[in-house]
Amino acid sequence: MDDLETVLIEFDETSGVGTIALNRPESLNALNDQLSQDVVTGLQRLEEEELRVAVIEGVGDKAFCAGADIGGFSSESSVERSERPVHTFVSEFPVPVVAKIDGYCLGGGFELALACDLRLASADSEFGFPEVNLGLLPGAGGVQFVTKLCGPATAMELAMRGEHVSAEWAAEEGLVNHVYSTDQFESEVESFVTQLAGQAPLAIRAIKKSARMAVDAGRSEGRQYDRRLFNELLTTDDFAEGAAAFSEDREPEFEGR
Repeated sequence: MDDLETVLIEFDETSGVGTIALNRPESLNALNDQLSQDVVTGLQRLEEEELRVAVIEGVGDKAFCAGADIGGFSSESSVERSERPVHTFVSEFPVPVVAKIDGYCLGGGFELALACDLRLASADSEFGFPEVNLGLLPGAGGVQFVTKLCGPATAMELAMRGEHVSAEWAAEEGLVNHVYSTDQFESEVESFVTQLAGQAPLAIRAIKKSARMAVDAGRSEGRQYDRRLFNELLTTDDFAEGAAAFSEDREPEFEGR
């Protein structure tokens, strides 16, 4: 699969795992217009394959993404700047998106990681919203998301203080799913992603829809939505295969149908 100007794209046909690598290491993979568009284009290309899990990572050993490249965005209104299409696209992407974080994960890069469904970090990673130090707030919904995920106190502390926090702190607050030691990071992430990719594809997509729905929906509406998704899954070949495999005491072979 051909790379783009600012991202490297890989797809493993065996596992169904696709990888988008942010490739601006000279600027700690800072987001600009081109990188934002290339992430969207890269995911669109992966979606044409039999994709089960997408991984976003940063090239180099210093940063996942150190934030927005302030000088790298074109002129645009404050309204347009406040909601980057890349963040919305990632959060609404139909298959799970995993942020593989090694190094700095700051500002717009932190928001990109939060737009992903799951976040795996090395112990040396650092997180934060430094925008307040420029007289700004996170512009792509970071405060909103952290508030919904962890409560307003954590969100305000991160955004108001503008300081870096450790991967361990982020995990304790629920912002990161798992933290791995540096020497085990690559193998642990590979194991996690491979296991996730082996699950029933339609069920995984439904779980993602349900979780995203819960962020904005009331509990009653969310339950009704879950029930509809559950009933839809009962009619799939994957459910039939899963039920058969369970009764036969074997591993299922899901095909996403």
